Amino acid sequence: MAKPNPTDRRYSREHEWALIGPDGTVTVGITDYAQEMLTDIVFVELPQMGRKVRQAEAFAVVESVKSVSDIYAPVSGEIIAANTELETRPELLNQDAFGDGWIARIKMDDPSELDVLLDAAAYSEMILQESH
Repeated sequence: MAKPNPTDRRYSREHEWALIGPDGTVTVGITDYAQEMLTDIVFVELPQMGRKVRQAEAFAVVESVKSVSDIYAPVSGEIIAANTELETRPELLNQDAFGDGWIARIKMDDPSELDVLLDAAAYSEMILQESH
């Protein structure tokens, strides 16, 4: 069963989360619901440092025993960090999707892009509808 969605972040319709840091950078990962749907994650292709991404652009790939899925940037900006721990421990996405399983950090270009993302309640409602 998926864990509750933390209320301290925003969510995309593609099942990514965005946690806004005090410095305005955005930490990005996939939701617990997404990792549950993917099942056992075996490989993560991380984005390149310094890469510029646009909101809703595929910027990483997660491979599970079941499928290969693109991960989409919830905001536009520059990749300033990638969680290299996932290169040797991709299972962190299954174990702690909202914590140690983060994928990348983005220096956001336009904070107003956060307005199109869902809050925890709206995201929870969306996945509830998807699962019926």
